[in-house]
Amino acid sequence: MGTLDFNVLMRHSDRFLEGFLNTIQVSIMALIGSFILGAILAIFRISPVKPLNWIGTGFVEFIRNIPLLLVVFFFYLGLPALGISLDGFVSGTLGLTIYTAAFIAEAIRAGIQTVPRGQLEAARSSGLSYVQAMNLIILPQAIKIVLPSIGNQFINLVKNSSILAVVAGMDLMYFADLVNSDTFQPLSVYTIVALFYLVLTLPLSFLVHYMERRFGQSDAEARSTKGKPKKNKPAGQVTM
Repeated sequence: MGTLDFNVLMRHSDRFLEGFLNTIQVSIMALIGSFILGAILAIFRISPVKPLNWIGTGFVEFIRNIPLLLVVFFFYLGLPALGISLDGFVSGTLGLTIYTAAFIAEAIRAGIQTVPRGQLEAARSSGLSYVQAMNLIILPQAIKIVLPSIGNQFINLVKNSSILAVVAGMDLMYFADLVNSDTFQPLSVYTIVALFYLVLTLPLSFLVHYMERRFGQSDAEARSTKGKPKKNKPAGQVTM
């Protein structure tokens, strides 16, 4: 009980594998959903339309200031009182998506505010609608600026997926609890689980750092190119 026994992984590989695959599935779905919802909420938060601004601000501030567990319990325990029953997997995925979206919205909003306002005005004057200007001009720049922050939120999302174990969401932690109840080897079981999570989070972390360096280099090159003075051709020079 007090020593590491990695044979637990071999004896219960089917459970660990199922939980690992379910965790990947939850993470991907919540990642895509939270990014889309977060971008929409960020646009709402800076929208000149007051009702949209109120909705975006109220949603983000409310979700950011309550525990993730409460959001998941709303779907798992609260909706059945209204006649809507969801299993633990769906409830956990929805809760994780909405909770993460609030933090991504704040990150994207901060990025949008760093983009010079003149770019939005120029896009509008060229005939683009507010939504088109945001999607085509402002958001790409904002996301590029806050990519490290968004990447960290995605890493937190993967780790927070362990909340599904509380509502029998069939994730990695849920099956780890089952294995531990059968083997009574918590040190071995949860060390193996930690390694599984590292398999998911470390590549994400390296990818975020790589993209951050890549974008930083491209920005530096763009600034250096922009700052170089143009050479004027001598009068009378003929270009072949």
